Amino acid sequence: MACTPSPARRSPKCSNACSIWRKATVAPVLEGRKMISVVTPFFNEAANVRPLYQRLRAMFEQAGEQWELVCVNDGSRDETLLELLAIQAADERVRVIDLSRNFGKEAALTAGLDFARGAAVIPLDADLQDPPEFIPILLSKWREGFDVVNAVRGSRAGDDWLKRSTAHGFYRMFNRLSDVEIPADTGDFRLIARPALDALKRLPERRRFMKGLFAWVGFRTASVIYQRAPRHAGKTSWNYWKLWNLALEGVTSFSSVPLQLASYLGFAVSLFAFAFALFRIVETLLFGNQVAGYPSLIVVVLFLGGVQLMALGVIGEYLGRLYEESKQRPVYLVREIWQSEHEAMPAQSVRSDEITQT
Repeated sequence: MACTPSPARRSPKCSNACSIWRKATVAPVLEGRKMISVVTPFFNEAANVRPLYQRLRAMFEQAGEQWELVCVNDGSRDETLLELLAIQAADERVRVIDLSRNFGKEAALTAGLDFARGAAVIPLDADLQDPPEFIPILLSKWREGFDVVNAVRGSRAGDDWLKRSTAHGFYRMFNRLSDVEIPADTGDFRLIARPALDALKRLPERRRFMKGLFAWVGFRTASVIYQRAPRHAGKTSWNYWKLWNLALEGVTSFSSVPLQLASYLGFAVSLFAFAFALFRIVETLLFGNQVAGYPSLIVVVLFLGGVQLMALGVIGEYLGRLYEESKQRPVYLVREIWQSEHEAMPAQSVRSDEITQT
């Protein structure tokens, strides 16, 4: 059902095609009772909008918490935005951040964190695999004094064997390669207190691997285990190619070990080639054996060419990251903000190089 909210609900600070620059957006924290912000990126999730909102509302009303839902529409091509505007028109606790195009989940999550105003912020996927009813457990650990509370997946219902196996392997490989340790089987679902969030928002990266950034900022951290549910509706947009690229993004963002491995491999190949050449020389001098020329040469050339191309590919991944960072483009652009006309002003648009430490 199409919904056209009144213009009064548009943010007075952000008209169509406004630009939000990273990284100095500071959303005001409401005074009084501590508010909880839930941040959810949406991409073609029209069927999940209302079920997610209804379960969040029921859970928070039962818990007696003050809360807001920050919805980031990441360039959806279905009726996701219409569904979001419908619930926003009916509930002033819902805010809708409509990005100018699809920037990807990491950028959309960054946008939601920038606009969240709560004393504690909880990223939550729209597919309802992470149950909203688990949020009170995260809040209880936060009130014990922890700044970050990770939700660790005890099971991955709905994921096939290959996805579970590759995810399991990635976390363990990442922790071996990187100085920053990501808790195994932990996604974006977690609680982040305001001090940790403010530190996270000061990080200047444009190409962002949020799981690694969450771990990098540190602070007092606890973990709790939960059981992940199957997807509520629709199909995931994360295919294996996208997951592979996300894994590369994570490794190249937090480790230089692949560059070192390329150097070690080059040294090992050179050592092997020297030993093989020495062996052939000795064999020819002692036994007079003739060395087969053309086949041996082809094998050696192809092998060395493959090693060189692989090393160039590793270097290219890092150079590509440097190139993207050097352009200093914003992580995301906001087309429009929908919120209650009675709310405080949204985050200001500030260039990343204008940040001042406080």
